[in-house]
Parts: sequence; C-alpha cells; structure tokens
Amino acid sequence: MAYYEDLRKYVGSAPLILPGSVVIIKNDREEILLQHRKDGGWGLPGGLMELGESFEETAVREVKEETGLDIDGLTQLHDYSGEDHYLKTPNGDELYAVTAVYTASSVSGELSIDEDESFDFRYFAPDKLPEGTLAGAKRYITYYLSKRDRVCR
Repeated sequence: MAYYEDLRKYVGSAPLILPGSVVIIKNDREEILLQHRKDGGWGLPGGLMELGESFEETAVREVKEETGLDIDGLTQLHDYSGEDHYLKTPNGDELYAVTAVYTASSVSGELSIDEDESFDFRYFAPDKLPEGTLAGAKRYITYYLSKRDRVCR
C-alpha cells in the first residue's frame, strides 16, 4: 500500500501535501513521451514519493514502473507547489501537490504499458499535444520549452 493511502486511514479526505516527480522524456525527433492515464487525460510519466525516497529516486522508480524504461542523467527543471496546485479528486480526497519536474538525458529499455495505470504511451511534438492533455503537463512542457537551450540534452 502506498504511503498516502496509509495516511488517508487517519485523515480521511482532509488535505494532504503529496510530493512527487514527473519526467520529460524525449525521442530523437524532440517529441515528448506522454502517458494516457487511467485516472485522467494525457500526462508525463511519474508519480508520488514513497517514504525514504528522494525526488530523483521517485522519478526513476515511477518511470520504470509505468513505462518499463530506465532513465539516467536527470536534470531538475523546476518544482511546482502552492495553492495553485490544490486538487480535489473525484472521491473527495483533497491534496496539495508538490511536483519536481525532470528531464532525462539517457533513456534505455523497451516501452511497456502498466495496464493498471495507463491506456497508452505515445510521443508527441510539443506544439501538437493531444486533446485531453492535463493542465499540469502543459504547464511543465511550456516551461521546459522556454528553458530547453539551458537544460542538458
């Protein structure tokens, strides 16, 4: 059971601060990998931190679990937090997300879908994101595009 699920036993649907990481993974055509999530639209691969993990460890673990890919050479692009990152889930749980956004300079392995979490994975040109791309993913990608000349490739 995930850490946040254990916390929910004690606090019910009251707001929690939940840290996590997402990763911008590019192919050789500079397209960005998006995950069609079962709990929402299209987003970047990543997820919530477990006890004892760093943001980087969370990024590596979540990408491996969700995509089957191994990533390395992480560069932290930005972190997002605050009242603009408040969410209320369909079941009424409330949270404030603290999200570290990374790029990966090295990607290996075969893409595979964790069917518990994803419908699909596809690479998209940053200027042609699919309908249903989550607001957070759009925000992270827009920021990345504004800074990509300074981000390690």
